[in-house]
Amino acid sequence: MLTLNASFARALIGVALAACVVQPTRQVDVVQEAPACPDPHMEAVHRIDQVNGRINALWHHVDQRVSQSFYPPPQGDAFHHRLDVVRQEARAMASQHGGGLGEEQHTLNGELNGLQRAIQ
Repeated sequence: MLTLNASFARALIGVALAACVVQPTRQVDVVQEAPACPDPHMEAVHRIDQVNGRINALWHHVDQRVSQSFYPPPQGDAFHHRLDVVRQEARAMASQHGGGLGEEQHTLNGELNGLQRAIQ
């Protein structure tokens, strides 16, 4: 025989379990759009931005090396001049191609790689 406390406890457990019932989730069909083709002009502009970013980073590195006396200021000026020449080449190439770079980026990266080895 159940006592009043035991029946009350069972009723309380039943209410608690009823509150935990999870409603089934609705299935929604998600329509996935085909990925948009990247804009070739935007890619070309991104490439010139990458080259300019490398030039700026190397410029800053030269400044740090000169300030830490790793090499004298005239040598730092020579590196800055070479970086300026590469920047001018990049701008000239980009102006011929609507403001961005295509395969020319490989040539510029080769020049920057050589400069980077010389700077370090």
